Amino acid sequence: MTELLYEDLTYKIIGAAKEVYKELGRGFLESVFEDAFCFELGQLNIKYERQKELDVNYKNTKFEKKYRADIIVENKIIVENKVLKKITNIEAAQLINYLKVCKLRVGLVFNYGSHRFEFLRRIL
Repeated sequence: MTELLYEDLTYKIIGAAKEVYKELGRGFLESVFEDAFCFELGQLNIKYERQKELDVNYKNTKFEKKYRADIIVENKIIVENKVLKKITNIEAAQLINYLKVCKLRVGLVFNYGSHRFEFLRRIL
């Protein structure tokens, strides 16, 4: 069995997101889910940064427009919260691009809009 990158931390983060879905269900804005998710991270004593602005570089040029990550956990994992019917390949591709911009290796997308909790984990 292969060990996953940041396996223990990722397990705790996913558990926190599942707890939010269990408590709130569907029907709220992403910002409400983000508030609840950050509350759960705090309960677990997990360090995080919300709405962190990150530079976007293209051919050695830094753009004026910045990427704003929903949450960066312990400077290791990027978390994006969504309220969608279903996670698609678009969200998967976005997550890979976000990882490139952030120069991080692990990313998670949580979807709180589906009939059941959905998440996506990607490694760069």
